[in-house]
Amino acid sequence: MAKKSMIYREKRRKYPTRVRNRCRICGRPRGYMRKFGVCRICFRELALEGKIPGVTKASW
Repeated sequence: MAKKSMIYREKRRKYPTRVRNRCRICGRPRGYMRKFGVCRICFRELALEGKIPGVTKASW
């Protein structure tokens, strides 16, 4: 989970161009997947539960 203070600090930013992408679920700023709007950890959990359509585990 992201610190509440860091999320709040970004919301009252000085410059509107400095936007940090954060996970919609946990607020994590790193490992963000722009296409899905979540971080890599939450993406994996959702994909394994089958909640993201069209995403399957790779097997070759």
